[in-house]
Amino acid sequence: MNRRSFIRATSASLLLSSFSSYGFEFFANEKPKKVALIGTGWYGTGDLLRLIQIANVEVVSLCDVDEHNLNIAANLVAERQKNGKKPKLFSNYRKMLKLHQLDIVLIGTPDHWHALTCIDALKSGAHVYVQKPISVDVIEGEAMVAAARKYNKVVQVGTQRKSTPHLIDAKKQIIDAGLLGTIGHVDLCCFYHMRANGNPPIQEVPDYFDYEMWTGPAPMRPFDGLPHRRWWRTFREYGNGIMGDMCVHMLDTVRWMLDLGWPKSISSVGGIYVQKDGKSNISDTQTAVFEYDGLNCNWEHRTWGNPDDPEYPWAFKIYGEKGVLKGDVMKAEFIPVDGSETIRFDVLYEKEKYPEDLTEKDLELHAAPATRRHMIDFLNAIKNNTKPVADIEQGHISSASCILANLSMDLKRPLAYDPKTRTVLNDPEATALLQREYRGDWKHPHPDTV
Repeated sequence: MNRRSFIRATSASLLLSSFSSYGFEFFANEKPKKVALIGTGWYGTGDLLRLIQIANVEVVSLCDVDEHNLNIAANLVAERQKNGKKPKLFSNYRKMLKLHQLDIVLIGTPDHWHALTCIDALKSGAHVYVQKPISVDVIEGEAMVAAARKYNKVVQVGTQRKSTPHLIDAKKQIIDAGLLGTIGHVDLCCFYHMRANGNPPIQEVPDYFDYEMWTGPAPMRPFDGLPHRRWWRTFREYGNGIMGDMCVHMLDTVRWMLDLGWPKSISSVGGIYVQKDGKSNISDTQTAVFEYDGLNCNWEHRTWGNPDDPEYPWAFKIYGEKGVLKGDVMKAEFIPVDGSETIRFDVLYEKEKYPEDLTEKDLELHAAPATRRHMIDFLNAIKNNTKPVADIEQGHISSASCILANLSMDLKRPLAYDPKTRTVLNDPEATALLQREYRGDWKHPHPDTV
């Protein structure tokens, strides 16, 4: 057996043994944990179905402002959960939280709703699984961390690269084993053509969709069609563009692999350079530098043209004196400087164990095993009252770093954030932009008053 085969075989056995102590059904001998989902679209429902696969839970309620999405999700849940029951359906999450004593709340809303739903769920007594990025502004994120600590609840962020089997292997066998030697540079990128750029006309809001509640604390745009999936992501009213959507994953992965905290300084430039003919207001071209002692993490995205490396269109590359580790959601490889054999790591699928994955609409098959393991880690943290691998504080650092990159682009200068004072050092103008104004009567959460 050669070195590469030995490493991969050993890795596979370690991975399996690490999960065998939990089994793939948490709380099997206990009363089912009561679960709810807020935001029943594509990814929120997918997260919920992965949880059902690995834990003894009862989905008692679902909440969404789109009645169609809500009913579709309810039917799916009834098919998948053991008791065959349809959850109770709500259009107002606050009413749901008041009526049900929940153990776990999953949040799959657009980004502009993450903070309020998460904090209210924590106050109600539930543990929370919230999608990334955790917030649309920095102070929202600080408030979410404060709430998790105040109410002593587990919050897992959906940065599931930390639970991706082939990336766990690459971290252990390359980074932790010191094969890279001294690490001096990181590149991060996304070149997917994922920026919606249409010009749909203003329309009547359908009667099954509550656009007022969907908008919530965000600025209200004229209604030009259902905002689900790609459309809301193309506006900074609701999120942080490609930085908040894609950079957050790769930055978070590298921070985990290299044990990095807050960047010392963040700078970014970019804008709409090519795709100027649509309504989208997120950048189509952007670079950012996250500066740490001894290395920089450099980000680049373009939503047009060709990727620099077609094999790694959304990826990280960690450069050491002895080689480079490249990684993405499908694979990783260590290429030594000395010309010795490349060590490769491949994505894990679980199609035989979970055949229902194959028929689930729009499921990312490569991500399903990672999400299941992310859920297992979340449930293990609840059981043992420990922090999960993607604890809310780590999710906040990664999310806020991307938000600050966008602020740097807007202000055209580097920014250095101090989490102790919650200010941008020597920059009152930037500090004022850490908390955006909420619409109408919605109240912005603050870490001192959650």
